[in-house]
Amino acid sequence: MNKRLLNKGLLSAGITLIALGWGVLNASASESFTVSDNEDTSEDTAKMNQKDSTKQEKRNFTDSPLYQKTFVGIPLVVAGLITKGEDTHFRALRNDYMQQFHRPFDNYTQYIPGAVMLGMKMAGVDSRSSWGRMLTSDVFSAAIMTSVVYTMKHSTQVMRPDGSDNHSFPSGHTATAFMTATMLTKEYGHISPWIGIGAYTFATGTGLMRIANNKHWLSDVLTGAGIGILSTELGYYLADLVFKEKGIHHYYQDERFSRYDKPSFVGLYLGVNIPLSHYDISEHQEFRTSSGSSAGLEGAYFWNPYLGVGGRFTVSNTHIITTEKGKTSALPADGKAGDESDRNIPSSVAEKNSFDAVSIMAGPYFSYPITSRWNIGSKLLAGYVAYPKLELSDGNVVEKNSGVCFGSGISFAYKAKERYGIRFFLDYHLMPSHSKQSGEWMNTLAVGTSFGVNL
Repeated sequence: MNKRLLNKGLLSAGITLIALGWGVLNASASESFTVSDNEDTSEDTAKMNQKDSTKQEKRNFTDSPLYQKTFVGIPLVVAGLITKGEDTHFRALRNDYMQQFHRPFDNYTQYIPGAVMLGMKMAGVDSRSSWGRMLTSDVFSAAIMTSVVYTMKHSTQVMRPDGSDNHSFPSGHTATAFMTATMLTKEYGHISPWIGIGAYTFATGTGLMRIANNKHWLSDVLTGAGIGILSTELGYYLADLVFKEKGIHHYYQDERFSRYDKPSFVGLYLGVNIPLSHYDISEHQEFRTSSGSSAGLEGAYFWNPYLGVGGRFTVSNTHIITTEKGKTSALPADGKAGDESDRNIPSSVAEKNSFDAVSIMAGPYFSYPITSRWNIGSKLLAGYVAYPKLELSDGNVVEKNSGVCFGSGISFAYKAKERYGIRFFLDYHLMPSHSKQSGEWMNTLAVGTSFGVNL
């Protein structure tokens, strides 16, 4: 069972969260930006010039217009389709911690990047496009996004998590938010990378609030984000065909990457939990976990390219199965009568309520640069975990508990941009038992993605 969960987690959750990281963290790629990979800033100019032609050849594919316009949006749409099977895990996390949450802010945050863009334009801040070219690009983008979202909603007819209607897939709010964020980044991203960070922060917040408000599944939000980005890229492409070189300003930003950069970061942590062990709740009952999800924040400050200190705060939920010791089911798992050995199957119950945990940990972080953009890292963490009260289906209550916990893991970090990064992790957690009557420890894995800002 654990092996199947591991494979499932690595495939669906890993791909899902990786794609989400790309969608949020990569500012809109455009032909007006140039990138320079600088392996060692101390190398003399002659050696750098000798490598220019080779490096340019290596960058030809990733610098192509088709790749730049689709390498974010398409993976997000594909990930949204793949992760439909994991939707219930992340909805359970929402139900455990935010069941009564209902705030209408997402009705407004979806438009904030667009409002900022128009405000900066009216204030006279230099942008990529003239008024006519920008408005034409935006109208094309909005028309494409609206038509795609409307068509998919009415053709797929997916029921919303709250059961209000069957127009859940994809999320129109999220598509709008990522569309306006991409517009703002295209027009004003040349001023500062923090404009892109701010724009996509609002877009991500809109998508997360759609989940928190119980209006959308995770797959709806992922697909909506991809549609929003792709629609804007296509809208600007069509406007470029119409206007050609009229009313456009080209801005160049030279991004440099070195193996010796300090890999400090802060970002959003999303993962799928994979159980490795079980323990006794009491003398008469055994507790084992199935699968679940984790969400939180993680960050670290590095003094040099190799050593730093940081921490992580997470909330998690895990589906559980309880087994009564010495109690066997009347029939085997297939429901058919068999021999006596078939009747000695332990009686197990998949609990309706999930196993919840809130943890905060800190400790040393380690990193080793593989290339100017890729790092491999690890960490040794210790901290505190709290378990809320857990009510079982048989009426028994496992009282709230807390204790010391430990963690480690391995990660691969990629610098997508100078200020944007993504980390793919496999973390190990050693936690005390929920039950005060048990002295056993729980062992779990978490696989997923942490994405955010390079400091």
